[in-house]
Amino acid sequence: MKRYSCSQLTAALAGLALASLPAHGQDIDRLSAPDVRSVKPKPAPRTAEGHPDFSGYWKGTRDTKPVGNIAKDLPDLKLPLTPAGEAALQHNLTATIDPESLCIIGGIPRHDASGLPFEVLQGANKVAFLYWYSYYRLIPIDARRKHSEDPEPSFFGEELGHWEGDALVIDSTGFKDEKVWIDENANPHSDALHVVERWTRPDADHIHVEAVIEDPKFYTKPFRYTRTWIAGKPDEEVHEYSCSENNVDSSHLGFGPGPIRKDGTRGYDNLAPLPPPLPKTPSQEK
Repeated sequence: MKRYSCSQLTAALAGLALASLPAHGQDIDRLSAPDVRSVKPKPAPRTAEGHPDFSGYWKGTRDTKPVGNIAKDLPDLKLPLTPAGEAALQHNLTATIDPESLCIIGGIPRHDASGLPFEVLQGANKVAFLYWYSYYRLIPIDARRKHSEDPEPSFFGEELGHWEGDALVIDSTGFKDEKVWIDENANPHSDALHVVERWTRPDADHIHVEAVIEDPKFYTKPFRYTRTWIAGKPDEEVHEYSCSENNVDSSHLGFGPGPIRKDGTRGYDNLAPLPPPLPKTPSQEK
């Protein structure tokens, strides 16, 4: 098993996330899924309560481009920034290092735009999203619950879930506004961020999100982000990932997400050399 630094991983993911996660010796074929499946899709499984069951291991498709850009569905990939939002973007580009490379939680909606796979565990009253950085979000499903008047700021926000037909709706407010990027291209958000996600599972092989992102301090109007993932194999799952261990690149990273390379990917080159891979254990040799 190889060990890599968080910053080295994040810098690679910022450019071509689906093909670049080296943790646990995985390659693109295990990280991403084919764009098209030839077999007829099976119906989505359902819980005892009759709702679609989102449980499973989910991979982004290779045609989700540009990966990590929350503006991918907008004309010219341009977000509707206010003057304050533009100033915050320029600050991120010129004075901040990618927070995830420093082991700071990406939060929502950044994790929705990530190239990393994730896992969902769904119960009757809560649903958990498990991410490759060993982060998780735990959302209560209860239509009667309301947002707090003054929620404690957090990276994933105060998240409340409820069902609208076959759609799981997650309404989130109360976000931290410091040390965060809204996506892997340094776009900002303020403490006024409000995200509403609608998760659906059209068949057994796919889940889909449509998110409405609103932040009147930094964006002139709400905008949408949509994404579809494909089911992984039954034995695939997230693994422990120690973000700060062997984080040999943090002192070598520059401000912003890094320059665009000749191949169109984004990130920093000439980083510190990787530590040698650990020897395989007898069980891994089999």
